[in-house]
Amino acid sequence: MTQKPQTKRHRGIYLLPNLFTTGAMFAGFYAITSAINGRFQTAAIALFVAMILDGLDGRVARLTNTQSEFGVQYDSLSDMVSFGAAPAIVMYLWTLSSMGQVGLFAAFVHMAGGALRLARFNTQVEVADKRYFQGLPSPAAAAILAGGLWFCVENGYEVENFKYLVLVTTIATGLLMVSNFRYSSFKEIDFKNRVPFIVTILAMLVVGFVMAQPQRMLFLLSVAYAASGPIVTLVMRKKRLQSRKS
Repeated sequence: MTQKPQTKRHRGIYLLPNLFTTGAMFAGFYAITSAINGRFQTAAIALFVAMILDGLDGRVARLTNTQSEFGVQYDSLSDMVSFGAAPAIVMYLWTLSSMGQVGLFAAFVHMAGGALRLARFNTQVEVADKRYFQGLPSPAAAAILAGGLWFCVENGYEVENFKYLVLVTTIATGLLMVSNFRYSSFKEIDFKNRVPFIVTILAMLVVGFVMAQPQRMLFLLSVAYAASGPIVTLVMRKKRLQSRKS
């Protein structure tokens, strides 16, 4: 009776992509500590740094062929810290703490929405349409809060004048993460193919605008992306109804 050859189990983890994941998690942790010390602008910038590093770890893993199940789970835990807990705590320390239990509730809604969104994503990753995300991605939700905070601090606005807007926005980001709205993943874009020269010029202008006014442009871009989900979902539903009628 022949025995089946045992599959060799590889010990250890891939270092390079997990370094980016660790950097993203540290940036989220640094945002929390900065907010505790009253440095809210630094906290907002740290959250955007976390978003950049979070976007790089998966791409580095694919480019170097170092994907692993450990990396997937570690990335989710890092996202929970950087885009679930960190923005909620930063916003609470910035203004929501002055609103008592209502402010605490709003911060918790964002954090819980981030946790639920990540759990749903992990369970549906094999069957979901790769072109779209179901619900607002947690980095985009964090970008709305961090961008708004950065914009207000940079321009010296008194947060007391619009603390209820902050309250509603924090709750809205949490709910959008667990919504059924479909958001483009941009995975259908192939950056390796040739593009017309005008596309390069437009990309250069966008980068220039963002670099010139990062606190304003990042906030506006994240809000526009959040609004695109309901619009895309309604358009797709309308097309589906029209096809059924025809």
